Amino acid sequence: MDGFLQLVTKLSVLVFVIACMAFMGLSLTLRQIVAPLRSPRVVLVALVVNFGAAPLFAYVVTKTIPLDPAYAIGLLLLGGAAGAPFLPKLAELAKGEIAYSVALMMLLTVGSIVFLPLALPYLIPGVRVDAWNVARPLVVLMMLPLVAAGVLRSRWEQFANWLRPVVSRSSNLSLILLTVLLIGRNVRVLAGAVGSGALAASALFILASLVVGYFLGGSDPRTRSVLGLGTAQRNIAAALVIATSNFPDPKVVVMLLVATIVGLVLLVIAAAVFRRQAGSARAGAPAPHSEPVVPAGHGDRSGIAP
Repeated sequence: MDGFLQLVTKLSVLVFVIACMAFMGLSLTLRQIVAPLRSPRVVLVALVVNFGAAPLFAYVVTKTIPLDPAYAIGLLLLGGAAGAPFLPKLAELAKGEIAYSVALMMLLTVGSIVFLPLALPYLIPGVRVDAWNVARPLVVLMMLPLVAAGVLRSRWEQFANWLRPVVSRSSNLSLILLTVLLIGRNVRVLAGAVGSGALAASALFILASLVVGYFLGGSDPRTRSVLGLGTAQRNIAAALVIATSNFPDPKVVVMLLVATIVGLVLLVIAAAVFRRQAGSARAGAPAPHSEPVVPAGHGDRSGIAP
């Protein structure tokens, strides 16, 4: 039975990530995705927060809270891994700027591929990181669905219009199923981590990253919430690739799992708070100007394809 649930969990992850990225490709044009990255300040702040502040937070937490060395390694891996595929869904839940969330996710994914092989040997002596092993699952599961959906939208617009709500429902349902499975199947892991400092360290790291990302995210609440969520939601997939390749101690993976569940709970709550704030801002004053998402069939018809 456990083998079956493990298979369902893996399939849920695949469906969620692919469906989420495909939905973005069916909904946004290349121009809308790239537009937020045209500002050097936006790019610089995102890189500094995610590859400067977040790794520093992870390091400080491991020195502040007494942790098993394997748990500390897991947290340090998370500190260097940014660009989580969950970010666009969190941005949607928070009513944040969706195009910015996709652009940020792509920027941070590429940044992680460059940063991890260079920085981790200094943070964790003895670790070796193969950049392609980190990049391959991210390219296949994130970049390809996004590009393919954009090409589909630009070539067969009517079919893309029909497909978009189907993909959206698939993404939502798979996220719900994945959440239930992650928590239900790992109750013992969470219980075993109680008293080890892993839960507290994960929560402290996530909340610190959320706060600094939010307050450095600019004046628009919709971009502030996205940078906060994007900084706090680390790239578990990239961290797992490195953990399973370099560390035989299962506690490293346990730490990543604990951080995943703790992060999922905290960031969904944070997204709900940001959503309420966004609603209040719209009710009290005109929303800050940003480029609107153009529905398929209107405006720029370029899709994701160059």
